[in-house]
This record gives sequence, C-alpha cells and structure tokens, in this order.
Amino acid sequence: MAALLLSPTTALVVAAHLGGLHPYENALVLAIAFGPFIVLGIVVTVLRRRDVADESKTEKRIPD
Repeated sequence: MAALLLSPTTALVVAAHLGGLHPYENALVLAIAFGPFIVLGIVVTVLRRRDVADESKTEKRIPD
C-alpha cells in the first residue's frame, strides 16, 4: 500500500523523466482544454443572433 502513495518529489521526478510534450500533444491538450469553451461561445453567439432576428420579425408583424 505504501508503494502506491507517491510523494510530491517522486511525482516531479516521474514528470521530469517523461519529458516535454510533442507539438501535436500540446495542440491536443489545448484543444481539449479550451475547445469546449470555444464551441460554447459559438453556440451562444448563433442562438443570440437567431433570437434577435426572431424578435425583430415579431416586432415588424405587430403594428403599434
């Protein structure tokens, strides 16, 4: 059981031993980290534009 517990120093040594990431791995990490937020921003923008267009159509149909 004690062998499964790693000290912070051991974790740093393992990370240093594995080395840096390749460029495609960096791109993959960034895509996984920030991709969902970018997609969410696009979806929100598209839906807001659609709602504004629907509201302007509704306002034009109903005379004052």
